[in-house]
Amino acid sequence: MALAALVLIGMWLLVAVGARTVVQFRRTGNTEIRVRDRPGTAQWWAKTISTVGFLGIVAAPIAELVGLEPFPVLDAQPIRGAGAALAVVGIALTFVSQLGMGASWRADVDPGVRTALVTTGPFRWVRNPVLTGVAATFSGLALLVPNAVALGGLVFAVVAIEIQVRQVEEPYLRSAHGAAYGDYAARTGRFLPLLGRQR
Repeated sequence: MALAALVLIGMWLLVAVGARTVVQFRRTGNTEIRVRDRPGTAQWWAKTISTVGFLGIVAAPIAELVGLEPFPVLDAQPIRGAGAALAVVGIALTFVSQLGMGASWRADVDPGVRTALVTTGPFRWVRNPVLTGVAATFSGLALLVPNAVALGGLVFAVVAIEIQVRQVEEPYLRSAHGAAYGDYAARTGRFLPLLGRQR
């Protein structure tokens, strides 16, 4: 299962990072990726913590290959199989949601750019389907190799997603789109349908 996890990680990088960047470059002539954020800002923290989380997810199958024992309660083929299925669904949701953003897609928030508010496709049901897909992928990978390294990586990834959404993306969208975003957020869940709607 450790090798399967490494293959799925490679698929996620290829589809959610590589293919999405190529699509964006062909559409706009720009990758829309910012690599520098001011240290200490919410976006900087989100990126830093997510990097630690991703490294944990990558290290987990390697740790299993060199002998790290899984949590006994999770070390069952049905659970690991469910983890693999969840990771595949997460990869697909991530990519479909990225495509659904069209020209509004950005790897992260650029405060100097105002993009259209996307409320169609997967965004009809949840406000952050890309990050829902990422969380599903990482959760599936943690179930596929259920050891302490995977759990640590998943915790860091979830914390990073929460910071990114609550402290970076939502304030930006509220500022950029005002009442239109407020109405959208009031009727649409944050990560899952109906959950996390804003009053």
